[in-house]
Amino acid sequence: MKDVLYFAPTELTEALKLLAQYGEKATILAGGTDLVPRINYYELKPEVLVYIGNLGLDYIEQSDGKLIIGAATPTAKIAASPLVAEKAAALAEAARLSASPAIRTAGTIGGNLANASPAADLATPLIALGATVVLVSAKGEREVAVEEFFKGPGETVLQPGELIKEVRVPIKKGKSVFLKLGRRKAMTLSVVNVAVYVEMEKGQRCVDARVALGAMAPVPLRCKKAEGVLQGCVLPMSALEGAEFLDKARIEKAAELAIAESSPIDDQRATAWYRRKAGKVLVARALAAAAGVAI
Repeated sequence: MKDVLYFAPTELTEALKLLAQYGEKATILAGGTDLVPRINYYELKPEVLVYIGNLGLDYIEQSDGKLIIGAATPTAKIAASPLVAEKAAALAEAARLSASPAIRTAGTIGGNLANASPAADLATPLIALGATVVLVSAKGEREVAVEEFFKGPGETVLQPGELIKEVRVPIKKGKSVFLKLGRRKAMTLSVVNVAVYVEMEKGQRCVDARVALGAMAPVPLRCKKAEGVLQGCVLPMSALEGAEFLDKARIEKAAELAIAESSPIDDQRATAWYRRKAGKVLVARALAAAAGVAI
């Protein structure tokens, strides 16, 4: 790499000025686990690198009913955080199962999102939990729902001059679950991953449900039709009258609808047929675990 400008600002305002100055020529560098291989294989030849590891964006906090995670927070730190495990269990599990120990130590939550892989492990639990990303530039700040952040493989709503500052995860009363299937037990990309959130009022009625799929569409996908068939349903042992049951059949119906909303492809890791079959099983297992239903 000849004639590449490299900057390592120590203040966020300084970084934003650099991004504003160089615009589309600037490439943001954090952990480098996705960026550096692309450079090594000559897929990317950046003119300007702006390293954001010195900006103080490595933090996990709780504030105003939300879990706040800085964009430069390593995946390993998220996986090891008792606070994340308590308040956002699906995110903690996704971080624990992501990549390898070396990649988890270097790779960041902001980078995992900005890379915009359809199979990004951290994206699905964030969608299921209703998280948002805070985007900043020299012009100001805006907040975008994670489910609206992705435009296609490798494409996001990030504009030239913007960077991800932090991720905000609402702290909710319900239970979240993350499941992943890869070609190996560990250190593998997802063939399919699933994250769900279910809130049961008094342990009986479903008052909120969210389902998200990874590696099953051009972007991490929220499955609203699947969520709709769960809303208001009650567990079979409930004494509530007039409500539909949240039982094995209902769970399987939701799983079918989730897969129907997806559009998987054949690639080197799996066929679309296999993804649909495996995805349906994972969605059902995750929903059953979150809702407390035996299947």
